[in-house]
Amino acid sequence: MPIGYQSETGRLIKVIVKHARDAFMTEAKIDAEWRPLNYYSRPDLRDAIAEYDGFLAALAGLVPGVEIEMLAPDQGLTMDSIYPRDAAIACNKGMILCNMGKPARGSEPAAEQKLFAKAGIPIHGAIVGEGRLEGGDVAWIDEKTLAVGRGYRTNDEGIRQLSALLEACDAEVVVMPLPHYKGPGDVFHLMSVLSPIDHDLALVYSPLMTVPFRERLLARGMRLVEVPDEEFESMGCNVFAVAPGKCLMLDGNPVTAARLEKAGVEVRLYKGDEISRKGAGGPTCMTRPILRELRSAPSTVDLPAAAE
Repeated sequence: MPIGYQSETGRLIKVIVKHARDAFMTEAKIDAEWRPLNYYSRPDLRDAIAEYDGFLAALAGLVPGVEIEMLAPDQGLTMDSIYPRDAAIACNKGMILCNMGKPARGSEPAAEQKLFAKAGIPIHGAIVGEGRLEGGDVAWIDEKTLAVGRGYRTNDEGIRQLSALLEACDAEVVVMPLPHYKGPGDVFHLMSVLSPIDHDLALVYSPLMTVPFRERLLARGMRLVEVPDEEFESMGCNVFAVAPGKCLMLDGNPVTAARLEKAGVEVRLYKGDEISRKGAGGPTCMTRPILRELRSAPSTVDLPAAAE
């Protein structure tokens, strides 16, 4: 099958992650950062490392042969660097570096750029100046349609710059305004309420979606699996598709898991009390997908040499 960048659901070929030991680093770093970064409670370093090992094992077990690139430890970054999706966006010309809406995370895109250069992954551009954009606010609905959430982490100028960069990729940008919800200090992204699972299936939390955006998904023929109210705060909607109809999910959301399985989805659970719940970052946050199998051949893809 053809491979490329513009998919959230094709079989995963290459992904970037950052291990808890390299993001949390020391007990002293955790003590200094967890409150300023708005973690719900203090992560335990030993348990976080064990949980992350389990997360990686679950990921590799679901997608045999997946290439996992590890971000290096960096004293200049915060604990939030365990969530690498937010610092970059994948398109068929390569990677677009974000400009973080959370000031404490401002150095993460440059750190990821170093890994992209080492791995031969092309850079297509960057969001700069007054533009703000985070990867958690961006999701490919199909290989030519990119949904972007306009909220506190992603602003109009960031979306304008992104749209201009994507003109070379034959891609349409669809904007979904996000609600105030808990305010600018909360971790709320588009992917808090939307996780694509297959080309015609998505997991959603409809109470915090706009009517036009939800109607647009339905008009495309997408089936929507609804997350119940009682499992939204526990990140029931944050589910990472590793292949069509196959996903990795944080444990503790049994109703959502059962609804996905009823829809024909294979669900693999991982334990994430320290690495996910305390920092409000699920499996989509902890992964920056690079290459996936596509349903159709991309016309403008720039692949790294290793993938050709």
